[in-house]
Amino acid sequence: MLPRPARLVLDSVLLLVTVSVGVPIAVVVTILGALIFLPLPATIPPPKPIVAIAPTQVYDRNGALIATFHQFDQRIPVTEKDIPTVLKEAVVSIEDRNFYNHGGVDIRGSLRALFADLRNEKTVQGGSTITQQYVKLTYTNGKRDLSRKIKEAILASRLDRASSKDEILFQYLNTIYFGDGSYGIGAASENYFRTPVSQLSLAQAAMLAGLIQAPTTLAPRENPSGAEARRQVVLDKMLEQGYITQDARDAAGAAPVNDQPVGSDPVAGTTNVFPPQQDKPKYPAFVDYLLRYLLQKYGPEQVYQGGLRVQTTLDPAVQQEAEQSVQNSLKGTKPPLEMALATVEPQTGFVDAIVGGRDFGGSGAYAQVNLALGGCEPKPAATVTVEVPADCWNGNYITSRTGIAGRQPGSAWKPFVLATAFAEGIPPTKVYPAPRVYTIPNCKPSPNNPCTISNNEGEGGGSANLRVATAQSINTVFAQLIRDTGCTQVAQMAEKLGITSAWYSSQVHTCSGAYALGEVGVSPLDMASAYGVFDNHGLRAVPTPVLKILDGNGKVLVDNIAKAPETTRVIDSVIADNVTDVLRGVITSGTGVTANIGRPAAGKTGTTSKFTNAWFVGYTPARSTAVWMGYANNQSTSMVLPGVGNVFGGTVPAATWKNFMSQALVKVAPTDFSQPPPLASLTDQLNAQKRGNINPGAPIAPADTPLGGPYVVGPVGPSAAPLPTTPTTIVISPPPPSSTTSTTHP
Repeated sequence: MLPRPARLVLDSVLLLVTVSVGVPIAVVVTILGALIFLPLPATIPPPKPIVAIAPTQVYDRNGALIATFHQFDQRIPVTEKDIPTVLKEAVVSIEDRNFYNHGGVDIRGSLRALFADLRNEKTVQGGSTITQQYVKLTYTNGKRDLSRKIKEAILASRLDRASSKDEILFQYLNTIYFGDGSYGIGAASENYFRTPVSQLSLAQAAMLAGLIQAPTTLAPRENPSGAEARRQVVLDKMLEQGYITQDARDAAGAAPVNDQPVGSDPVAGTTNVFPPQQDKPKYPAFVDYLLRYLLQKYGPEQVYQGGLRVQTTLDPAVQQEAEQSVQNSLKGTKPPLEMALATVEPQTGFVDAIVGGRDFGGSGAYAQVNLALGGCEPKPAATVTVEVPADCWNGNYITSRTGIAGRQPGSAWKPFVLATAFAEGIPPTKVYPAPRVYTIPNCKPSPNNPCTISNNEGEGGGSANLRVATAQSINTVFAQLIRDTGCTQVAQMAEKLGITSAWYSSQVHTCSGAYALGEVGVSPLDMASAYGVFDNHGLRAVPTPVLKILDGNGKVLVDNIAKAPETTRVIDSVIADNVTDVLRGVITSGTGVTANIGRPAAGKTGTTSKFTNAWFVGYTPARSTAVWMGYANNQSTSMVLPGVGNVFGGTVPAATWKNFMSQALVKVAPTDFSQPPPLASLTDQLNAQKRGNINPGAPIAPADTPLGGPYVVGPVGPSAAPLPTTPTTIVISPPPPSSTTSTTHP
């Protein structure tokens, strides 16, 4: 073996040759100058702090702290002897196969990477050794320039002579990022597997080693298939390099990455990745909604370690009333019978309260399924023609983590058909036959295409106009109406109003008439928001749980206090106000009389066939609220309760809505809806509007409902906590290297 000075000279010469092969002479001169004049340390400097981790702090609208987002204990002690051999071998095999043979800089590896880059005219291979990667993280400034690369190589060479290979590998593993906020192998092992590093299996070690290449892209909770594919590559490399046998490789390879849903049990025979660990917040369903919102907007790294301070729209008093109303309605029943509620301020989109179930955040089988958020409708096969795709198929949807689809809304879907009819010039005075049973002409029956529509509650007979048909929820009228409006147009209307799961396929739904009765699964949050558009005269405010967000440096990222969120006109105010006018009749004299709160309100009941889902969705000028009731584990069990009998939307859900809204609006002065224009002929009204001379009629109350609030940044009352001026920061410094669906009804 060459003496150390000779090795240093040889490594430097080889490095110069390597670089000079691929770069112009002028650059070589720059490198030589850097070697001659760059101040390089005579000894290895102390490592710099590598990461500052600050949890996200969450406040209610009054400024009281309600949650903190972090995934694990950042200070998990890990020593060199804790690192198992199988993990060392997995990391070396995929990151630096010559780690135990080179002197900190792998010249052959650098040449191989350089030639590959030259052939492809872009960077396709990395040439840095594990030692160089560690030096870059702990000693250099990370700038992508030649001076840094030279300094990095020389420091890596010196570090290799000063420390053992296992010591360098330990410090590297204790420093690097493994995704989802996990810095260091101790945090990563506990975060993903709830397992000490020393007890990692081959399957687990291979997954962690695979994350090093792209920890954010391959994070197993966000991309389990990507993490699994990379894990298989690591196992192949370990077999190829003689670290494991074929039998061991086959056994580990047969244990795929499993992203375990919240509240479920680990799956045997998998590389099980546990859900994130969080302290139980005071308002778990709302906080769950907020977390999903933030992760979608900012990503896990910024949410879990970026020190965000988030003031939410949550109103503690409204939230408590929502929870109490749900608990009272479910008294005397048992899971999995459930109820969910979501309430929104239509003018701003502010979500005041979320109830995800009777015991969301607890320990029951469905206690981690946020039923207020629902889920995305399954995307059909590529061979199916879809005229209206669901917005949620593009991933831009806040859904329950389990992916459970939304619930059929029954007749609560009918206002979307009504709005479509109005938009097409069909007035509420139009009369249709209203038989108790309606057979759809030229219909070919199939499981998704019932040819016979019935009126579940015995209403019907004779004829009815749309106003009466809505109030009495006459299915047979709406089965005819949707054939006049078109199902595609109804799906488009629902989508515009904010139903992110709304979709339509002529192959699947066939527009037989049943599509008017709520075939598409929806969420309470979407329903409350969509009905809010009618309330807000056709203007849509996207639902949000956020009032204000500051980053870790105090920079304002979002401020919905200084300026209310923007709204978008999605339907004409004439249409919206006339839908409201018709829906008022549901509460005053229709199927929703149980929901009458003694002040202006509009809404709609919904009940699916066999009483498997029951809804009431309604609004006042200040608030829109959706209540759903059903079984969490299926959409086939009928709801029959003592003293109630069959559960319709107009029974328990309507009563829950009434109880909640009565209390939530105690401090809100009653106001009336705007008077809609007369509708002798809506077509004439719409044509007049196009000519610019429509007269909307005199309002009987202020048309512009005041925004919600007030919103206070800072303490309110003796127990409230102010938004801190600076986030709490934990600085982690590594030790130096020498230390250690169905047919529906009203």
